[in-house]
Amino acid sequence: MKALILENPMQRITLTMILLSAFTTPLMLSAVNVALPSIANDLSMNAVLLSWIPMVYLMASAMFVLIFGRIADMVGRKKIFLIGISSVIVTSLIAASVDSGSSLIAARFLQGVSAAMLYATQVAIISSVFPPAKRGYVIGLTVSAIYFGLTTGPLIGGYIVDLYGWRASFVVHIPLALIALTIGVLYVKDEWSSDERGSFDLFGAILYMLSILIICLGVSYLPSSLSFILILFSFFGFTFFFLFEHKHKHPIFDTTLFFTNRVFTFSCLASLIIYTATFANVVQVSLYLQYLKELSATSAGLIMMCQPMTMAIFSPIAGRLSDKFEPKYLSTIGMGITCCGLIMLSNLKIESELNYLLLSLFITGLGFGLFSPPNVNAIMGSVEKKFYGSATGAMATMRILGQMSSMVLVTLIFALIIGSVEINQENYVALENAIRIIFTIAAMLCIPGLYFSMVRGNFIKT
Repeated sequence: MKALILENPMQRITLTMILLSAFTTPLMLSAVNVALPSIANDLSMNAVLLSWIPMVYLMASAMFVLIFGRIADMVGRKKIFLIGISSVIVTSLIAASVDSGSSLIAARFLQGVSAAMLYATQVAIISSVFPPAKRGYVIGLTVSAIYFGLTTGPLIGGYIVDLYGWRASFVVHIPLALIALTIGVLYVKDEWSSDERGSFDLFGAILYMLSILIICLGVSYLPSSLSFILILFSFFGFTFFFLFEHKHKHPIFDTTLFFTNRVFTFSCLASLIIYTATFANVVQVSLYLQYLKELSATSAGLIMMCQPMTMAIFSPIAGRLSDKFEPKYLSTIGMGITCCGLIMLSNLKIESELNYLLLSLFITGLGFGLFSPPNVNAIMGSVEKKFYGSATGAMATMRILGQMSSMVLVTLIFALIIGSVEINQENYVALENAIRIIFTIAAMLCIPGLYFSMVRGNFIKT
């Protein structure tokens, strides 16, 4: 199988570019998560404000991923992809040079906008280059590259944070990002876009971005009454956006697929749920190890490698299996295993043994590794080629909204239990309780995820 995939020179060089990109951004993200305690100490940021460092990145990615997905279909996916890599490099340098918490949050927003260009194009380019019979395996490799980035990020991030400080965590990925950019500019000659250019839905884009922004602002004011008013407004905004896009001739988000394609719809919902349930794991485990267990950033990074490393190992296997067997069964098994791992994490205490934490992270990573590639393969295989851009945008949106929802959950629980104070020994018990509550809610979310994954129906590869 591998030889068949790599026999085409353009396929080989394009895959190399995508895999490097898929590795570098998660490398930086997980390295920054390890650096959060150092950032908090250096910039005097409380627990709630600290949670906005990963959350604002996700907010920006969620706001712009659909927009860049539509623009990529119109002007070319490789073009937007290369602009995205360049922008990530520049904004990472900006983030590494700031001197205040507010400036760092602003820089993270710019990073999120840049990364949205990559999220909107990576899988679309892969699906455009490789035939359906090989798609699952290549998607598995791409997902594996993402998880290898998440695996090495905590270790490398912890090491360089201990040596050089938190600023180094924002630039650790730049050398590899430059290589990916060079390959794309000099060696990837093909371009991929939609056969029908159409027009850009400016009103829908603005409506969607405002809805995302309002819900995030609402979360920032929790638990005040203003928060619930803003969240309600965002709900109405999303509803109007969904209905408006359904009637638009050239929407930025083709909601027709949700009305007509059961496999696509339920696969997206399952993806939304599992990312909501698991994304904040790395943030919580980082805080648990460095505050409650008093470990160094390097030691914490070594332990945090367990979950993404497990994902990286099993993702190519799951992707290849999804080319031969019905993906819904593999994804459902993965969702169930993930739920078991989260239940174990919900029983985590200050006095818990590190072996228990490692086992919990391994089980969670195994479940996610079995779920993700088959689920992506089901989404891309359930639509026609002309919908690849829309499907990739929808998939990236579900992932980012899930990640953002995961951080919303963390922000909410921290605000309710710890409050707007810096984390110290006086509120360690509150931090422990907050972490356990978040993991408990995450495990419960997997129950509807199991339902959507199992009843989605079978798909026919396009």
